[in-house]
Amino acid sequence: MYKIVIDSCGELPEELKQDKRFSHVALTLDVDGVQITDDETFDQASFLKLVKESPNGPKSACPSPGAYLEEYKGEAEHVYVVTLSGELSGSYNSALCAAEMYHEEFDDGKQIHVFNSKSASIGETLIALYVQKLEKSGLTFEEVVQLTEDYIESMNTFFVLETLETFRKTGRLSRLKSFVANTLNIKPVMASTQTGYIYMLDQARGMKKALTKMIERMIEKTKDCENKIIAISHCNCPERAEFVKSLIEKVAHFKKIVILDMAGVSSMYANDGGIIIAV
Repeated sequence: MYKIVIDSCGELPEELKQDKRFSHVALTLDVDGVQITDDETFDQASFLKLVKESPNGPKSACPSPGAYLEEYKGEAEHVYVVTLSGELSGSYNSALCAAEMYHEEFDDGKQIHVFNSKSASIGETLIALYVQKLEKSGLTFEEVVQLTEDYIESMNTFFVLETLETFRKTGRLSRLKSFVANTLNIKPVMASTQTGYIYMLDQARGMKKALTKMIERMIEKTKDCENKIIAISHCNCPERAEFVKSLIEKVAHFKKIVILDMAGVSSMYANDGGIIIAV
């Protein structure tokens, strides 16, 4: 038996939410002292309203080691944990600490591996799906771990945001840059590095042009599309996600295209109208 634990920055399709082999560990969000748990009770609309009205940047707190530890318990002999980038959150270290705690408390031979996704959101989802595929194929725990680590190294994550206000409020972007971008309608095309940092890859004036640029850059970096799943997550903009899907279908044939609405942590950074793709 196996279990896949993913922190709440990663979105899960509805069928996986009902699958007992998958579980979410929630991060906590904070907007001006209002505490919001990023679980099934998360209300995206009210959260985005709070973020928009607040002059301060929203914050997030990673799950405690104890929260992860509870998910490691049970009958599963293999436990795989997927967290958002270790460069962006303490979730990865918290999950590692919980694994050490488990082995100190129990001597049952359970095998636990924590994957640093070096990504976020839908990137975590793809990793979880990949682990599931490998487990179903009957590979050993060690083989699943090694192949998944290789998969993570080959992954790329890209995103375009409607507004940079959250980045400005949290100090990740200067007020001047935010003002210029919003005033001139310049949309940066962002990506994650192989180590999990975020950087600006390109830019364009207007959302549609920026999304087109994002797809162009994605195609440049992606090989063997026919055998890959590409995933799109959106923050309260399903029509925009479908537009991105149509752009992708015009230039490449992927094995599957997955579209999901963002959970809490992803919504916090992407904000209303944001789009993330991972492949």
